[in-house]
Amino acid sequence: MSKLLEKARAYEKEQYDKISSDLRPKFHLTPWVGWMNDPNGFCYHDGYYHMFYQYYPHDVRWNSMHWGHAVSKDLLHWEYRPVALAPDETYDEDGCFSGSAITLEDGRHLLMYTGVHKSVDDPKRSAQHQCIAIGDGVDYEKIATNPVISVDAIPQGDDRFDFRDPKIIRLSDGTYVALAANMSKDGSGQILMYKSKDCLNWTYWKVLAKNQNRYGKMWECPDFFQLEDKWYLITSPQFMRSEGKEFICGNGTLWIDGDFDETSGEFTEAGHYRSIDYGIDFYAPQTVLTEDGRRIMIGWMQNWDATEVRGERELPWYGQMTLPRELFVRDGILCQKPTREFDELRHDLVEYKEEVFSGDKTFDGIEGEILDLTLEVSPADEDAVYQQLEIHFAEKNGTYTALKVCPGDASLTVDRTYSEIRHAGIHQRTCEVAGLTTGKIKLRMIMDRGSVEIYVNDGEKVMSALVFAQEEAKGISFHAIGEVKMHLVKYEL
Repeated sequence: MSKLLEKARAYEKEQYDKISSDLRPKFHLTPWVGWMNDPNGFCYHDGYYHMFYQYYPHDVRWNSMHWGHAVSKDLLHWEYRPVALAPDETYDEDGCFSGSAITLEDGRHLLMYTGVHKSVDDPKRSAQHQCIAIGDGVDYEKIATNPVISVDAIPQGDDRFDFRDPKIIRLSDGTYVALAANMSKDGSGQILMYKSKDCLNWTYWKVLAKNQNRYGKMWECPDFFQLEDKWYLITSPQFMRSEGKEFICGNGTLWIDGDFDETSGEFTEAGHYRSIDYGIDFYAPQTVLTEDGRRIMIGWMQNWDATEVRGERELPWYGQMTLPRELFVRDGILCQKPTREFDELRHDLVEYKEEVFSGDKTFDGIEGEILDLTLEVSPADEDAVYQQLEIHFAEKNGTYTALKVCPGDASLTVDRTYSEIRHAGIHQRTCEVAGLTTGKIKLRMIMDRGSVEIYVNDGEKVMSALVFAQEEAKGISFHAIGEVKMHLVKYEL
């Protein structure tokens, strides 16, 4: 074990004992200590779900990337394992960037990651190439032949610096395929494919998909999987341009569906594409296939454009993952819902049926910091659709985060402008909701310490956001312009 890895392991163990569990979310994975960003190596191995993550244990800001590590039986209750990778070799001395994991035929656990170091050709830029470490689920050793996919394996003319985030999948004939994000010669992203029979020796195959400057510039963190009769490419584009209420400028997320021929490697887009999450804080998701055949996704509940937006309290950790979400297809759209394991956590039902009101309203028992709240909203009179409904939560002493329902332009907005925060930055996101001009919408709001995840119309869209609140901010109130009818169902978690 290198001194750098040994130091990181000792530090995280020492600091963890000083962090109260009350300072962490209840069901969202946070770093053992220090900084967390992208999920890495999300997989099922040796009886556990494994989540690695981009990690810098020694500070709460991004620095030289390590791989943190945690395991779970249900993706909700996590057990930390020692930091898995540190940037302790010449070829990764500037960071062990994102990647994936897979179980080999002999039972060993393989991690593929992007090693980063200063470029010989241009010292002002970093060279990126793909490397491997193999281990037993706790300790990992980098192989002697690293890097296994070098910049020399990039197609001629394409960028030799932006080349990262390998995702390993396995085809039906047993062939391993590594998908890597790269900047093409047109200045926008593409996904390259490499093939291997043993997961150690790799050869270039072909380009899976080209951005062609349609959705942002560079694409990061690809994933690729089959669900029902289509294949889905998910990626996180940088430098997006706003496109109505579908995409916003900056860093975003994207899914594209199509047909994939495993023999030729051709991916034919079907013409459907959307954002994966419409909230403020979501990036770089990865998926795993469960033993019972469900496709589960977890993302980093943060956004590079908002990492300096922080609450009044400086915590000893920074960054968290979303809840696990099951992906499913409805009417050709990739949808999301909480897992059934999450639903089993619900208890102590409070319900209000057919509540009609206008103006300001609260309900006894509808409050809390950690809860699952479902609202079915409609106009009290279908011929007189209400103008707006605002739901305030994490409310205390005049501070709150709001969810705004506006039938007039069919929009749904999450807004933390009036939360316990004093930093300028991104505090709002808006999405368009089909059919909302009728005033009808179903919202499921899952709140944990410091976050909310909002599932719209049974998972048609999702909005995720960090919530900055005062301690014990448990208030929830409703504010309607016009008459609203609501059915409320709240569970403790």
